[in-house]
Amino acid sequence: MSKVIKFVKKEAVLFISLAAALISMIFTPPNPEYLGYVDWSTLGLLFCLMAAVQGFGSIGAFSRLAGTLTRRFHSTRSLGAALVLMCFFLAMLVTNDVSLLTIVPLTIALFRSMPEVCIRTVVLETAAANLGSMATPMGNPQNLYIYSHFSMPVADFFRVTLPPTALSLALLLLSVLIIPRSKLSAPEGPENDPDVPACASGNRTKLRAALFSAAVSLCTVLRLLDWRVCLVVVLVCVLTADWRVLKRVDYALLLTFICFFVFVGNLSAVPAVRELISGVVSGREMLVGVLLSQVISNVPCAVMLSGFTGNAEQLLLGVDIGGLGTLIASLASLISFKLYGASAGAKKGRYFAEFSAYNFAMLIVLFAAQTGFNALSA
Repeated sequence: MSKVIKFVKKEAVLFISLAAALISMIFTPPNPEYLGYVDWSTLGLLFCLMAAVQGFGSIGAFSRLAGTLTRRFHSTRSLGAALVLMCFFLAMLVTNDVSLLTIVPLTIALFRSMPEVCIRTVVLETAAANLGSMATPMGNPQNLYIYSHFSMPVADFFRVTLPPTALSLALLLLSVLIIPRSKLSAPEGPENDPDVPACASGNRTKLRAALFSAAVSLCTVLRLLDWRVCLVVVLVCVLTADWRVLKRVDYALLLTFICFFVFVGNLSAVPAVRELISGVVSGREMLVGVLLSQVISNVPCAVMLSGFTGNAEQLLLGVDIGGLGTLIASLASLISFKLYGASAGAKKGRYFAEFSAYNFAMLIVLFAAQTGFNALSA
């Protein structure tokens, strides 16, 4: 029973989405149209990207890269800044979740004897991963969903996301000044840290499979390949190189998407409900996206609101900026909190206070700046 409770707590968003889907079935009983609710292309592409990323992770590629770079710095602030920037740029390519899963454990190992440095660096890394991931379609699940669901042209996507990403980078560069500065003595690298996996020399086949899977997935993101072709190719690569990669794919996230697809589809099938929600969301996509993300997190928020608006650009901005704020606004933020909370001597109360203060400050600045930019562009 304890294992069941632990699983429910771990996958709380999944069970909330499942409950929402089941309740919505009262208004729209199960029927063959349910299959049409699901955006299969988004789910297929998301699976392929996760499999490719897990392929790299299985041979320790990200940890090796992070460790090689971090050993070149000699003060807590310069090393912390390097870690924060790595989270920011790595998230653009391998998602905010993977970026944090790679960098945060290394940060905790490097700063385990410096609680203040550790907390502030992890807080900034979490914000950096969420902000950097907004720059690309594959940076996070909500981006990939909106980009695919609304068939956004690539140029339009980057036109929307690059300005707030650039501002975010500038704010992060200023923010690293809050990391206490002291001298480091021979920072520990991944080769010396048993918690950081090293790349084995006999993994060339796995590396080639991961590279090919990533390349095919990227071609699909750019709409050069059909997602079904991508799915078949990635499955062949994974099964040939290392089938265990399939065990590390986040199936809970895929199921969460399906549940919210059903929930939104069922609500949309009721004319009165659809008209009411559309009236609230229309013209306020960014604001509603930011506010709702604080409560249910930005991934399910993107799926839910997409059924009631056609303004993909403002919805995209809302759920990306809305990833800041509360601890549950972005599921990636929970990953950092869990990793830090599980470390020896963790000060969870202080972490939560500093996380909340910084994230809400950044949220206010970015929302105000984007609101001004929207007004000037109107």
